[in-house]
Amino acid sequence: MTYTKEIYKEICFVFARLGLFAFGGPAAHIAMMEDELVTKREWLKKTEFMDLLGFTNLIPGPNSTELAIALGYKRGGKIGLFLAGICFIFPAMTIVLLLAMFYKQYGEVPLIEALFSGIKPVILAVIIQALFRLGQTTIKDSKSLLLFLAAYLLSLMGVGEITILILTGLTMLLMQQLSKWRSHHLAIEPMSLMLLFLTFLKIGSVLYGSGYVLLAFLQAEFIERYAALTSTQLLDAVAIGQFTPGPVFTTATFVGYLIQGVPGAILATVGIFLPSFLLILLLHPLFNRLRSSEILSVILDGITIASLALMASVSWQLGMATFVSWVSVVIFAASFIGLTRFKVNSSYLIIMGGFIGWLVTMF
Repeated sequence: MTYTKEIYKEICFVFARLGLFAFGGPAAHIAMMEDELVTKREWLKKTEFMDLLGFTNLIPGPNSTELAIALGYKRGGKIGLFLAGICFIFPAMTIVLLLAMFYKQYGEVPLIEALFSGIKPVILAVIIQALFRLGQTTIKDSKSLLLFLAAYLLSLMGVGEITILILTGLTMLLMQQLSKWRSHHLAIEPMSLMLLFLTFLKIGSVLYGSGYVLLAFLQAEFIERYAALTSTQLLDAVAIGQFTPGPVFTTATFVGYLIQGVPGAILATVGIFLPSFLLILLLHPLFNRLRSSEILSVILDGITIASLALMASVSWQLGMATFVSWVSVVIFAASFIGLTRFKVNSSYLIIMGGFIGWLVTMF
């Protein structure tokens, strides 16, 4: 199939804008991609979108970034794959790098929490709107509804996270045993650029789960193993990754800068995201075979329902953390009405929410 320059330009524009305004973590990123690419631009059908979401949930690494990469592949082939991933990551990486420079110079980051207090209600409205739309396609009968509810309840109970932690825990146990052996033979030295890159490459290759799981990996590697960061620096790095738009894994940019400056920031970012590009590139051709198999297709249907349930679980948790004042409730209600009735672009609502959050904090 031949892809035109217009398609490549469109991919760059869409994912750069998503990377700039996609606050709120993977669930919000997925909701914004569905709104932009399924509803507005009609790149693919809802069922195809949910299939890709289920597929990327099976792969280690940042799910929303892998979904962006897979969508770029579907729209523009191998070149589209790299364009989508790079354009989605680059805005967040740049913002986090600038904040890391400010943090290293002054020891704090201004205004982030104030802005985010107004942005969170908008993000919640975006996620819930996407849940309604995707639910109409994914939950087709009573069986799928029961499966959705079961997956949702298990997620609220923490079963999903525990399963993920067991898998990553076994891997970490093996790495810990190796590091114990090495610690008896090697003295701790400042991390070289190559070691920094390889450490993030390893993390990006084996990590499943949320930012909390990422925190566990970073603590094991950069505090306990190499003593390259303090606990305060690590927590601040994760907070910046949560507050800024785009992939949460741009926390790597912040950590890399603190350890080895701009070269470290670049290599850390490349290291943690490179496995996602390679996994989608290698495994995406198998995706169509997965759908053509009757048995595997049914399994994928169950995975997509579970993916939707996880989004619902995240929206509930985000709601509990968001509705802390009447202002946040008003912002959420206005955003939800704007999205569903007036089809307002979510990017404008995010800017509005951030501005209101700043005003409330100032006055």
